[in-house]
Amino acid sequence: MALYPTAFIEELKQHADIVTVIQDYVSLKKAGTKYKGLCPFHGEKTPSFTVDRDKGFFHCFGCRAGGDVIKFIELHEKLGFMDAVKQLAQRFGMTLPEPEQSEEHRAGTAERESLLKIHEVAAAWFRDQLASPAGTRIRKLITERGLTEETSAALGLGFAPPTRDGLTQALRNQGYSPGLLMRAGLTVQREDGSVMDRFRNRLMIPICRDTGSVIAFGGRALDADQPAKYLNSPETPIYSKSRTLYGLNLAKTAIRQGGFAVLVEGYFDFAQLFQAGYQSVVASCGTALTPQQVQQLRRFTSKVVLSFDPDAAGEGAAAKSCEMLVSAGFDVNVAILPAGEDPDTFVRRHGRQGYADRLLKSQPYLEYLLDRSARGLNLNTDEGRVKLLSEMLPVASRIPDAAMRDRFGDRLAFKARVTDEVVRAEIRRAAVQRQTTVARLELPSLNRVTKAEKGLIWFLVHDPARCLTAIRSLDAADFDALSTRSVLDLVRKLDEDSSFSPSVLLERLSMGEAQLVTAIASETEPPVHQAEDCVRALRRTRYERERGAVQREIDRLQQLGAADHGEEINALLVRKHDLQQRIAEFDAAPGLRSSLGGV
Repeated sequence: MALYPTAFIEELKQHADIVTVIQDYVSLKKAGTKYKGLCPFHGEKTPSFTVDRDKGFFHCFGCRAGGDVIKFIELHEKLGFMDAVKQLAQRFGMTLPEPEQSEEHRAGTAERESLLKIHEVAAAWFRDQLASPAGTRIRKLITERGLTEETSAALGLGFAPPTRDGLTQALRNQGYSPGLLMRAGLTVQREDGSVMDRFRNRLMIPICRDTGSVIAFGGRALDADQPAKYLNSPETPIYSKSRTLYGLNLAKTAIRQGGFAVLVEGYFDFAQLFQAGYQSVVASCGTALTPQQVQQLRRFTSKVVLSFDPDAAGEGAAAKSCEMLVSAGFDVNVAILPAGEDPDTFVRRHGRQGYADRLLKSQPYLEYLLDRSARGLNLNTDEGRVKLLSEMLPVASRIPDAAMRDRFGDRLAFKARVTDEVVRAEIRRAAVQRQTTVARLELPSLNRVTKAEKGLIWFLVHDPARCLTAIRSLDAADFDALSTRSVLDLVRKLDEDSSFSPSVLLERLSMGEAQLVTAIASETEPPVHQAEDCVRALRRTRYERERGAVQREIDRLQQLGAADHGEEINALLVRKHDLQQRIAEFDAAPGLRSSLGGV
């Protein structure tokens, strides 16, 4: 990714006073050397949100959100890093420099721009074909599907004629190379080496980024004897199916304003709801949501209503999507339609008001799933109750919010006629063992981070020069098995590049890592006296790990037969003795153990 020069980012942070920026969104009151207010990222009545003007970061002790002034704008305005920088620069009257790019990156950027342009030209050509006399039959089919000309135009629908290379010739005549057409996924090469249009005799549906740029196409077959009902563009440098939600470009404003999204499966489900005035709708296009799509949706809302028929609601892609959203912390409701109906057919038969009634009667997914699972079971028997619990406990264990998990546990206990305490204990046990389906950041809680690690992180923010000097004395092996290794590895890399500063560190960290760092740095006093004590403690911990590994190897060789492995065992005993001496030297260091008790 191209980045603005580090010097510019530092200058921007100096101009963009973090207290001034955050006060536009949060009422802050001075509390000692810091400022406090109600967190804008979660509901609370007692302020736990702090801003440190001197250090240039914010942190919430409630939800653990944290970072610098750019990160605040990213989170609050739901922007990417580059857009957050642009917004701050514009506000404080700073001229944006050109982003820094490598030769490789410039070449990649040029190709992506060419791919975007060729998709734009292809989309226009498909629209022209639909408007031509050859598209008469297709326009009639669109009308028969209940879509107006206005909706067709808003969605950019087009027509790929049955000719072998109509699009290819049109694009070649405009100067686009055969190689670019192939990389764009608009042409395919046959076994005999000839090239032909990928999309032929199909209703063309452009797929866009949330910014509105066309990046791919979906082609719907027009005749029953065609090999595939739907044909989609392949993955390209500008299109990844797992990262794209159909219709988000048209829906994102309504989703933000309304506070929720309606999730459907198909292109025509989207089209009918969009035409009926439900503009906060997006489509997964028949596949289960991916973690990347979930995170993309998270930028705009935390509540989703899923709309599908009863047969699909508890199985397949729909069920996986529901569980993934619940696991990611979304509020998920289910709007159930009559058997055999989908949003497309339902809206055509029952109109906007009929669908509105279904949305109003939508049921929380967990409640729906609980009722559905209990249906058909005899809960007066132990067998029925056990079966219900076995189905529901894994679902409950994936609910990230503890309060919501307990409420669902209580509901499950009532349904299964089991005591609350038993169900809650089983849910906690299942939660410990679970493997969630959502890619979640694996970061330690503060109570799992050693005092030495906390000390280093605290000093990196409050006394970086001295702390970096201490860290340079550590070897790579000293960082093995540390809970905060990813953070400290980045610190060492930035130091090697002579680009370390607390603000640059926060900028480069992931959201979860930044939350951890700001939580530690927000403490008024360091957890240890000196950074050098932390370094010595980490070195001592490494020697303890190595001594344990040596002892395990000695035990293994002795089990195999001491007589056959005498030399190896003797060498390991020498190594163990050396490590014990080193550990003893650390223990003899004045004040180290008292300063770092429980490292």
